[in-house]
Amino acid sequence: MNRNAFSLVEIMVVVIVIGILAGISIPRYSKFVERGRSAEARNILGNIRSAELAYLTEYDIYTNSLTSLQIAAPTACNASFYFSYGIVNGSGTFTATANRCTGGAGRPPTGPTAFSLNITQAGVLDGTVGYL
Repeated sequence: MNRNAFSLVEIMVVVIVIGILAGISIPRYSKFVERGRSAEARNILGNIRSAELAYLTEYDIYTNSLTSLQIAAPTACNASFYFSYGIVNGSGTFTATANRCTGGAGRPPTGPTAFSLNITQAGVLDGTVGYL
């Protein structure tokens, strides 16, 4: 007997295996893509740190104004960036923060969940686990 076709059971097994593989790989792929988008934040935070150190050299104080640093980074989500940025300074310190835009604001696609990345005057990068 010559058999040239697949049985229904064989096709169902293949579909189930493909479903299991897709169920495992799609969430991991999404997180990988988000980590790639966080490269924008790491780059701009590095620029902010460099500009803050230059500002400190000239004025003997850190600033909390991106405008004073002449950095093109939004303080609120907009269609050109995946993140919004801010600076908090204290006595002789600063922390620059990038917050992932969610809920329709920011560059599409906006993030499914909020997370943040921070950098200090010492160059320590910190933030939500998995996105560094």
